[in-house]
Amino acid sequence: GAAPRHRLLRAPPSRAPRRAAAGQAALPHPEPRRARAPRPGPSPERQPQARPAAPPAPGAPTPRRPRAGGCGCRPTLEVSGPSSPAAPGSPARSCLSKKIREDTPAAGQRSCPAASQDKDTISELQSCLQRARELGARVQALRASAQTDAERSGTPEAEDHPEQPCGEKLPAYQRFHALAQPGPPGLVLPYKYQVLAEMFRSMDTIVGMLYNRSETVTFAKVKQGVQDMTRKRFEERNVGQIKTVYPTSYRFRQERNIPTFKDSVKRSDYQLTIEPVLDQEAGGAVPQLTASCLLQRRHVFGQRLLEQAKEHHKAFLASLRPPMEVPDEQLTRWHPRFNVDEVPDIEPAALPQPPTTEKLTTAQEVLARARSLMSPRMEKALSQLALRSAEPSSPALPASPPATPPTPPAGALKGVPQDLLERVRAKEAQKQLAQMTRQPEQELRLQRLERLPEMVRVLRGVFVSERKPALTMAVACARMVGSYRATMSPGEMEKHLLLLSELLPDWLSLHHIRTDTYVKLDKAADLAGITARLALLTRTEEGQ
Repeated sequence: GAAPRHRLLRAPPSRAPRRAAAGQAALPHPEPRRARAPRPGPSPERQPQARPAAPPAPGAPTPRRPRAGGCGCRPTLEVSGPSSPAAPGSPARSCLSKKIREDTPAAGQRSCPAASQDKDTISELQSCLQRARELGARVQALRASAQTDAERSGTPEAEDHPEQPCGEKLPAYQRFHALAQPGPPGLVLPYKYQVLAEMFRSMDTIVGMLYNRSETVTFAKVKQGVQDMTRKRFEERNVGQIKTVYPTSYRFRQERNIPTFKDSVKRSDYQLTIEPVLDQEAGGAVPQLTASCLLQRRHVFGQRLLEQAKEHHKAFLASLRPPMEVPDEQLTRWHPRFNVDEVPDIEPAALPQPPTTEKLTTAQEVLARARSLMSPRMEKALSQLALRSAEPSSPALPASPPATPPTPPAGALKGVPQDLLERVRAKEAQKQLAQMTRQPEQELRLQRLERLPEMVRVLRGVFVSERKPALTMAVACARMVGSYRATMSPGEMEKHLLLLSELLPDWLSLHHIRTDTYVKLDKAADLAGITARLALLTRTEEGQ
């Protein structure tokens, strides 16, 4: 007769709050749901029943409604009897407990890797920050050491060569400018000389424009215009170089009270003025810097630059062994070993400087000025002391020592007779002398002579394939142009055939019949003998 035990059961909560409590966000719904008002606890009539329930016992409790302060969405029921759907042994209760056990470990398993991953990320960030701090400290130390070394060593080289940084070589297009020039070799100016010639042309153009309209020409006006035309820096040093090369081109003065229309330059300041030197015209008219005058001055400046380069070339020839000497009027190209782009810069001439006005602004300057008030005896003693303490000045060194040609090592010529070496050097010097004094027409003839041995073989093949004893000049040139390895026009090919008939008249003959010229070839001649004769003629003309 014991009364049955009753169990208090709760309705299964929704899965979304449990996942949020476990650290996992609920999955988003494809469409937002509308908010619903909280529903009261389910009434006994809406509870699912598998079968009709028995009437409650007289002492059994009835279902309770949720309290006023509780949430209406989580009702609690107190049901008796094993027939309840949430009984401990029922399938609903076992399924609910199984879901709760599965959800709880999964949430724990997901939260642990996230925490460990956050710890690894923080440790990596801390190590990266430490490395960045160490690198910053090393960079600061290197900068401080480099600045200290620069202060100790000083910058004398930078003062001597302001345009070129210390330790840097010139770019290749400047060092090998002469080798990249089109056409046959000739007296090509160095790159720096060509830049100076372009600066002179631009400066002369701007000075002529300002001078012809009676405007005072100042260096500030010319500088801006030249830099815009040449796209290069134009300083007073370049003006000094122009004065060195062409001293009678301009007249330089320091003047003031010149309107500048600029706030940075005062009217009372001294400015460098430039005036072109022109010949006085007949009738006392004011001379003008016309286009013909500009061309003449440009030609004179280019010739003087060439004379400067020839002086360096003459010093190079004198340093050779055996020394060579070539007259300037016969020189048509530079020596093969003479690097024309490495000639030294032109030394700038001195330009007028503004007069210095003495202003006593410090106590030291006042004391220096007071030295003139000393007694003659004291001044004499100080001058003698200055002479004793002065160091003897070192002898002046040459600005640019002549370049010496590369000499072979002593071991390479060991055992070679000295007279043989002298003969070889003399022959080489004679060949180079003939090369430097060769005219452009002779150079073009030698180039044609070098092509003739190959053209002889091609011409004989043309005659063999045509099976004719003679061909017209037009047909022969057309076949030769199509068979020769290099691209050449028919007119140029005709010049080669004419030269070939001039050198070898017994092998190739020309016959003029009416308006056509026929070429006849001796097919029985030996090609090896013909090629040898051409090579001998080429060597003979090269030595002349």
